[in-house]
Amino acid sequence: MRIIAYFLFFFTLLYSQSEAPADYWMKLSQGEKVAFVNGAYGGVARMKLHHEREVQKQYMKDPYWVQPYYINRFYDIVDEHISQGVTYDLNIIAGHIDALYANYDNRNIPLMEAVRVVSVAQDGEPQKADLILIRAQKKYSP
Repeated sequence: MRIIAYFLFFFTLLYSQSEAPADYWMKLSQGEKVAFVNGAYGGVARMKLHHEREVQKQYMKDPYWVQPYYINRFYDIVDEHISQGVTYDLNIIAGHIDALYANYDNRNIPLMEAVRVVSVAQDGEPQKADLILIRAQKKYSP
C-alpha cells in the first residue's frame, strides 16, 4: 500500500494534469484521496530523512558532501506539509481538501499546496493557513 501511495505522489508531481487540480481531486474516490495524502506524507517524510542524512554527512566531513541551504527553514516548510495533529486518520485531511476545493477560488491551487494549507490549519494555526491560502489564490488565479 505504501509503495502505491509513493508512486501516486511522485507520478502526480512529475506529470501535471491539463485540468484544474480541483477537478482532478474531485474525480478521485475516497480511497484514492487517502492514498494520495498518504503518499504525500510519506514522500515528505522520506525527503526529510534524505536531508537529515546529508546533514549527517556534513558533520562526518564526507568529502562528497555539498552544502545545503538554511536547514531550519527547510524543515519548517517540510513540516507544514504534514499535519501532526491528525495522526493516522487521513480521511480528515482528504475531507478538508474536498472543502478547500469546493470554493471556486481555490480550484487552481496545486494538490501539494492544498495539502499544506489543510495540514497547517489542522495543526492549530488557522491564521498561518489562511495566509498561505491567500498567497496561493493570488499566485494560481487564472
